Amino acid sequence: MGTDWAAVYEASYDQLVRFLYRMVWEEDRAHDLAQETFVRALRHEPDQPRAWLFSVARNLARDEARAAVRRRQHLTLVRAEEAGRVAEDAGQEMERTERHEAVRLALESLSERDREVLLLWDADLSYDEISEQTGLARGAIGTTLSRARRRLVEAHRTGEDQNATYR
Repeated sequence: MGTDWAAVYEASYDQLVRFLYRMVWEEDRAHDLAQETFVRALRHEPDQPRAWLFSVARNLARDEARAAVRRRQHLTLVRAEEAGRVAEDAGQEMERTERHEAVRLALESLSERDREVLLLWDADLSYDEISEQTGLARGAIGTTLSRARRRLVEAHRTGEDQNATYR
């Protein structure tokens, strides 16, 4: 019996996009990567389709991270050109960007395992699915999540404290 990819899509797409967004930090790119994940899925019949999707998505996001370095160099040039333009509400935009950056930096400060477990859990994967993706024992997932959440909060607070010091 074949995989009902339409049902898997309906059940997983939003969580997959959220997972990818937190890996690549670009909403449009996260949607593109989610679509690419499903395109690849149509060529396979995995035993656990949802877990397989997140594994493929994680690999695509890692590839995307490499490409992002090249794009950032280009964006630096574009931003320099746009620096002369005045945003209508620059203060609000700056605040949103700072919040976004603080969360990104806090997530990036975590170990890869902690970050991956948090992002998979946030994408609504079950403990069994997270265990399969990470290689951690199912019984260790709850403890790992708890510690990762605590480390994320601490990293975010540390970042806020450092920002307050420099202001």
